[in-house]
Amino acid sequence: MKVLVIVTGRGLGGDAMVALNVIKVLEKRGIECEIALDKTAPGVLFEKNGYSWHKISIPQAGGHSATKLSALKGALKLITATFKARKAIKKSKADFVIGILGGGAIVGSLGAKFARKPCFSLISTPLDSKVCPKFNQCYILPELDMFRWEKLPANMDKAFYPLADNVGQGDEKIALEKLKEYPNFDESKKTIVFSSGSSIFKGTLDAIHLVADKTDEYNLVLVGIPLHDEYYDLIDEDKIIYVGYIDWINHLFKFSDLTVLTDDGVSLEEAFTCGKPIVALTRVKWGRYQNMAGVFKGAMIESEVSDVCKSIDEAFENYDSLQENALIYGKQCMEAGDYLVDRMLKKLE
Repeated sequence: MKVLVIVTGRGLGGDAMVALNVIKVLEKRGIECEIALDKTAPGVLFEKNGYSWHKISIPQAGGHSATKLSALKGALKLITATFKARKAIKKSKADFVIGILGGGAIVGSLGAKFARKPCFSLISTPLDSKVCPKFNQCYILPELDMFRWEKLPANMDKAFYPLADNVGQGDEKIALEKLKEYPNFDESKKTIVFSSGSSIFKGTLDAIHLVADKTDEYNLVLVGIPLHDEYYDLIDEDKIIYVGYIDWINHLFKFSDLTVLTDDGVSLEEAFTCGKPIVALTRVKWGRYQNMAGVFKGAMIESEVSDVCKSIDEAFENYDSLQENALIYGKQCMEAGDYLVDRMLKKLE
């Protein structure tokens, strides 16, 4: 059996990681996988993992930050995108299609419809959640408010983000040796990791500097690449440890005492698998509020950027109970990939 996985984005961030994790589980089940990306996508993550891809058109409407104008512009490109997706499905001789998030989910749904192939969509944005359920089975990821509904339509189900097999197997010693390379790292201090995913948003920079300006009792580690070049000038490496974009995040999460993350995406689940409580910064990405505390109850503390110091104090005061719940969710998240793929394959029987 073969599947074509159609992926939104540039093939190097969180969307690509979700797709790669799904593909790894599918391959364990003996499913042959091919990938389709937008023709402009560099596809770095897939290339590093030895995959090539079909180059099609995947319009971007802006995901969670979509406006009526960006959605309209994306819709106007959908006709061409749909038939390019249909062509890729036919060329790959796929038995079914999986659309991954945003434009990838929408193009996957429409292309599969015209190719007359079954399709499954992973959805997490207002737009893909409106379009994809009209055509096929959908799996809602935690950012959507619908994830918290008690009852869902028959063609919809919930799923945590699928994670890599080794994400919960971090080695504290590896992180320690890496951090010792930075002159301002102090092994006697607690370590707090700050991240907004692969890209560093302004709110995350503001938060880490609020803490750095108030106290020097922690190692403050900043992960990612600044969203805009001018943000590099805002990173004070005398007060914080800037490690950039790293491939040892699981080791760092395992070593850390606390994580300060944005309230979205795969990083939340990755931290939980390492048993780390989270301070979740709200409204950092395009001002949106995800209510992740409503999903991961008792394992995180939500915080506005301006309140981050107070929230960190609260997290350490309630550390044991937060960590206990983090470990419970971490186990569920580690099983998410198998759960998701098994549900899909059962639908194909």
